[in-house]
Formats: sequence, C-alpha cells, structure tokens
Amino acid sequence: MPLTFVGIGEVHKILKVKGQEKSKKFLESLGFVEGAQVTIVSYNQGNIIVNIKESRVAISQEMAHKIMVEGA
Repeated sequence: MPLTFVGIGEVHKILKVKGQEKSKKFLESLGFVEGAQVTIVSYNQGNIIVNIKESRVAISQEMAHKIMVEGA
C-alpha cells in the first residue's frame, strides 16, 4: 500500500519506490530505500512528515504516494 495510507505513529517497512528515475533517485537520497523502516510523524498542509533512518523528513503527498510499504 502507498505511504499515504499509513496512520500517524505506525512503523512500516518500505517494499518499493515507484515513479520516474529522477523521483526515485531523489527519494533514495533521503533514505527511502527498500527494507528501510519509516514512521509517519504528522500530516501538515499537504505534506507528510516522517522518521526515516533517524531523521525527520517532510515530503509531499504526491511523493509519498510513490512509496510502497508493507500492509498492516
């Protein structure tokens, strides 16, 4: 399921990052790689704030929709 469907505080493992190569490389540079653990911190005015690899990162919902995580 896409990261946009995950609730606040839930921890999920990234299965795949979809999208064009440029978008995928950008997300990978932020730590969104297969097997990484990601936690939603909050939703804020169209952005999603997540914890990934001991860092907080804000990404757009459009970008978050390209990140596939394992279901609950």
